[in-house]
Amino acid sequence: MPMKTTTLRATDRRFGIRLLAAVGVAAAAAVPFALLLVLVEGRWRPLRDLDRDAANGLHSVAVDHPAWTTTLRVLSNYVWDPLTLRVGVALLTGWLLWRGARRLAAWAAVTAVAGGLIGLGVKTLVERARPVLEDPVAHAPGYSFPSGHAMTATTSFAVFLLVLLPMVPRRARVACWVVAVLSVLGVGFTRVALGVHWFSDVLGGWLLGLAVVVLTTWAFEAWRSDTGQRPTHVAEGLEPELTGPSPEPDSTPR
Repeated sequence: MPMKTTTLRATDRRFGIRLLAAVGVAAAAAVPFALLLVLVEGRWRPLRDLDRDAANGLHSVAVDHPAWTTTLRVLSNYVWDPLTLRVGVALLTGWLLWRGARRLAAWAAVTAVAGGLIGLGVKTLVERARPVLEDPVAHAPGYSFPSGHAMTATTSFAVFLLVLLPMVPRRARVACWVVAVLSVLGVGFTRVALGVHWFSDVLGGWLLGLAVVVLTTWAFEAWRSDTGQRPTHVAEGLEPELTGPSPEPDSTPR
């Protein structure tokens, strides 16, 4: 037993190092995001035209349809608001700790916190102004690129999916993926339609959020490999053992 405990502690240390390394690499290794950032900073004309056309087109619809705009505000400011999603991830993390899935809880927390901090850091560095439209239907503080709503939605729904999928019947998993993907896309649509983000802001949030999820997930899978657990497929969640009495190698059954 002492040898087993020592081995698990060593794998835990490597898991923590990998999580931290993934956070650091996420900001620099997201090649598609880096390319988009170069285009945004370079004011590439085709991208500027796309941003302007999308903003003006959706804004005209929002102005002419106040009921539709109100629905978008409710979705953006309450249902898909970053605070709402972060509270959801926090509650899920607390449940995982109670359940004994400490490493999975660490993965969820690091993914959510890293996404928020990296997004805020990039906003501060880029300092892109938000759209300025006549007769605006919504307002938002701070800088524009990348969209914090889009990035938070990407990381949060990835956490919900990859944690909870093992508890969902196989026939219902496709529906869960559809809801998550439509929610992430919907968040981006509301931000552009309300005139508080350019399309490229939203795309940047999606790409950067995805980079964070991929890299922290890689760290978690490396920990599973170190502890001799079988590889998992994204379709079955990160920790299929969550449905059993002992979700981790040294967990105490509840």
